Amino acid sequence: MIPSQHTVLLVEDNDDDVELTRRAFGKSNVINKLVVVRDGEEALDYLFATGGYAGRDAAALPYVVLLDLNLPKIGGLEVLRRIRVDQRTRRLPVVVLTTSKEETDIIDSYDLGANSYVRKPVDFDQFVEAARQLGLYWLVLNEQAPPAVGSRP
Repeated sequence: MIPSQHTVLLVEDNDDDVELTRRAFGKSNVINKLVVVRDGEEALDYLFATGGYAGRDAAALPYVVLLDLNLPKIGGLEVLRRIRVDQRTRRLPVVVLTTSKEETDIIDSYDLGANSYVRKPVDFDQFVEAARQLGLYWLVLNEQAPPAVGSRP
């Protein structure tokens, strides 16, 4: 079982993919709090405690961000760029979880500092296995970096 105290931020606008992620995490015993935001603007508001998330403890960052690329308002690559340029979030693990097979999306994601690029499997059983492996690695095995200098309260 994966430690439940670690929050996972899922940035996904497709309701079916959100439900699939929830089911896959549940079936894989990933019991972490899953915070879902539906567009890039909401993702940035959550991470930086602005907008609808003003008042949220900005120091309480998720343990990992699962980021779709094709998002309304602000695209996933721009979200990733803003995460990496801010001292508070530049070390935050970001896994691009998308259906895109475009080579430019893969290259741009890594150039902007993505920690991993995973294509969403369409098959539910394959998605469950991918979710299990993501949870195991990012929530259990990976040693998270300490907060960036200047990001502590």
